[in-house]
Amino acid sequence: MGVKSKRRKNVWASEMNDIIRGACGGFLFGIPLLYTMEVWWIGSLAKPSILMFAIALTFIIVFLLNRTEGFRRRRHGSRPYEAITDTVEAMAIGIACSAFILLLLQELTPQTSLKEMLGKITFESVPFTFGVALANQFLGDTRNGNTEGQKSRQANKKNNNSNLHATFADIGATVIGAIVIAFNIAPTDEIPMLAAAVSPPWLLATMAASILISYAIVFEAGFSDQQKRRQQQGIFQRPISETVASYLVSLLAAALMLWFFQKLTLSDPWTMWLNHTLLLGLPATIGGAAGRLAV
Repeated sequence: MGVKSKRRKNVWASEMNDIIRGACGGFLFGIPLLYTMEVWWIGSLAKPSILMFAIALTFIIVFLLNRTEGFRRRRHGSRPYEAITDTVEAMAIGIACSAFILLLLQELTPQTSLKEMLGKITFESVPFTFGVALANQFLGDTRNGNTEGQKSRQANKKNNNSNLHATFADIGATVIGAIVIAFNIAPTDEIPMLAAAVSPPWLLATMAASILISYAIVFEAGFSDQQKRRQQQGIFQRPISETVASYLVSLLAAALMLWFFQKLTLSDPWTMWLNHTLLLGLPATIGGAAGRLAV
């Protein structure tokens, strides 16, 4: 009975790890289009036949991706029905996470019609679902990697780099990642449009979501030497403190990008700086998390 219970627990733990990894891959690949108003409008006006075509096309592409790799730690040459179930699950993850971000950005509200809601979620979930399917292929699962190799690398890291150097390396990686993801969003009209409609509770929710997604990408999804990240040396190098510090760095990068593109000026009120920065801070933080994966 104990063995069965342990096995069942391991199955659920593995399933949750796969879902987290898939969702994080979706955030990394799909977040820029979630901030694109043209996609919102296309989804709002799309006919049911177009939505069905988009769903069918997404299913076919993700099925083919799942036949090669997918978001699970998969056996190569898996049976077609397993790829089908993985495809359905990947699309469900994409739809759920896209709907969550659209709700967070107040692009979905109780006043939104069902047709408009379905259109926005469907179109926004397409790139997100591709990200789910590509998560394992491009970012990899390293939880069960070579432990001795990891220990060796950590020993070298400790010998060759000071804590201060490791901290600056993480800050640099965070800034670079934040710029890569958020630089194309900062000069657009989406941020001012979203900021005009956002309320303080939703800003707090955006902050919480940014921190949780960043933490999941770096420390829970199993990407790019996760064990190495947990053992990283530096002033803030503990999972919680590193996540919070990196979030603050990403917010600073977001504010500077908005100022650079003259979306914010020094004469603007601090409340305007705050809500604009927090909204751009979500994609910037996701980019910053991706940057830290490379360190």
